[in-house]
Amino acid sequence: MSPPPSDPKSADLRGSEPPGEIDSRLLEVLVCPLTHTALDYDRAAGELISRAARLAYPIRSGVPVMLPEEARALDTPDV
Repeated sequence: MSPPPSDPKSADLRGSEPPGEIDSRLLEVLVCPLTHTALDYDRAAGELISRAARLAYPIRSGVPVMLPEEARALDTPDV
């Protein structure tokens, strides 16, 4: 039998961060699906930035959407 949802040992990534946030453990392992390079977290915009691919992947309800077709193209070279 699994522990009740209120048990902290049963907590998963959902609900561990406010809606606009992303779990820091997840940030450590995520990479750009196109370039396989590290991503930068833009907390204000709610996006994960791939400088190598020049894309910004959205974070929706705390879940990164790592699909290139859902990403926003970055216009400025210094982002």
